[in-house]
Amino acid sequence: MKNLINSLLIIFSMNHESIQKEKKTIRSQIHLLKLRLSDEEKFKEANAVFEKIEILPEFKAANTILMYWSTKYELPTHDIIKEWITQKFIILPSIVGKKMVLKRLISVDNLVQKTLGIWEPYLTDIYTGKIDLAIVPGVAFDVNKNRLGRGKGYYDLFFKKKSRFKIGIGFDFQLLKSIPIQRFDKKMDKIITMSNTIE
Repeated sequence: MKNLINSLLIIFSMNHESIQKEKKTIRSQIHLLKLRLSDEEKFKEANAVFEKIEILPEFKAANTILMYWSTKYELPTHDIIKEWITQKFIILPSIVGKKMVLKRLISVDNLVQKTLGIWEPYLTDIYTGKIDLAIVPGVAFDVNKNRLGRGKGYYDLFFKKKSRFKIGIGFDFQLLKSIPIQRFDKKMDKIITMSNTIE
């Protein structure tokens, strides 16, 4: 029995290393593709994505939406947040230690760049209320609604405890046929890019 357990642990370790290596490769490849995008292309894809989102019943019905303030390498969200901040409660992620907490965005002038280059509300209390909809960034997604993040697992851990309707968004090239997954990786409920909607 002990030998069997040791053998299984070795197989698990090898499989884990293989998956992590494959994830790292995908992250590198996607980053190179992002570097080739012009600002015009980024905003074109973002506009197309959010035109789709704005007509969804889940978006129309949502009062409180978890979003993200995009960095230069993510699908832009600044315009959509500015458009809706007076009509809906916009919540942004904040990294505290090894976990992700939420903060309400009161004003786009109240943002500070912190862990991993993430922009978050400054001097805002942690939000623990209801989230109706989550609009989630990712490094890559696949046609089975799996998501590949940066590797820290913040969103996966958060969604393990908080079950919400989750829409993964990204550029067209971020949607792949398949990505390597592990048991703790959380699926999205819908994936939206400029040219694709996976539901």
